[in-house]
Amino acid sequence: MINEISSPENSIVKHARQLTKRKMREQWQEYIIEGVRIIKDALENEKSLKKILFCDELYETAGGEELLEELMQREILLYKIPVQLFKELSDTQNPQGIMALVSMDTYSIEDILSRDRGFYIILDRIQDPGNMGTIIRTADAAGADAIFITKGSVDLYNSKTIRSTMGSIFHLPILSTGNTSEIIALLKSQGVKIITTSLEGEKYYFEVDYREMCAIIVGNEANGVQQEDIMSSDILIKIPMLGKAESLNASVAASIVMYEVVRQRIG
Repeated sequence: MINEISSPENSIVKHARQLTKRKMREQWQEYIIEGVRIIKDALENEKSLKKILFCDELYETAGGEELLEELMQREILLYKIPVQLFKELSDTQNPQGIMALVSMDTYSIEDILSRDRGFYIILDRIQDPGNMGTIIRTADAAGADAIFITKGSVDLYNSKTIRSTMGSIFHLPILSTGNTSEIIALLKSQGVKIITTSLEGEKYYFEVDYREMCAIIVGNEANGVQQEDIMSSDILIKIPMLGKAESLNASVAASIVMYEVVRQRIG
């Protein structure tokens, strides 16, 4: 069944508008995804879609008819709104005319840490949503078992972060945790080796054995990993810098190390 909304003062529209703010996303434990492809990905991965807002003028040109039919078959709540109202809610320059309100996932740390040869990524105060999204996407491709996002990082459910993940936000457990030292202590108590990228690295990243349980810390773009967390790490690694550049982009550095893990584990 399709319900029609015309007023910007409608309670559902007001709720969707609230979810553009991090505080309200955390309060309601919901977030917004927008576009045909990512909503299809959410459906395929059995995510809980609470409501769908759409407008004919936009979603039809984006190939959304088939998606809308599937949503109706699944009896997900559908609300048709005017195009101008949709554009006011949209966070994209060229909206596709369909968005979903999605429940945040919850994960058990105990289940995650019980995985054989666990491979984890710790994002330490990553600030740029594009970096975070790219790291999540790469971690997904590299077969990471989970990602831990520490206090002080950009919001996982920021619209720019979600778009940068290209759907990988749905493919592996991602947990927002406390500070980095707390997650280090937890993982070490479970026998996970903590490996940190640092200019103080004792070894090059390709000289380390990643075949057992390990977690790689990716540090803040401007300041890297905090000194106390460097001291708590089991191994410090570095990437060779042969030119004049002082450092690499955080997502590039993370990708290089993650694919060394892949190389060793499939070799």
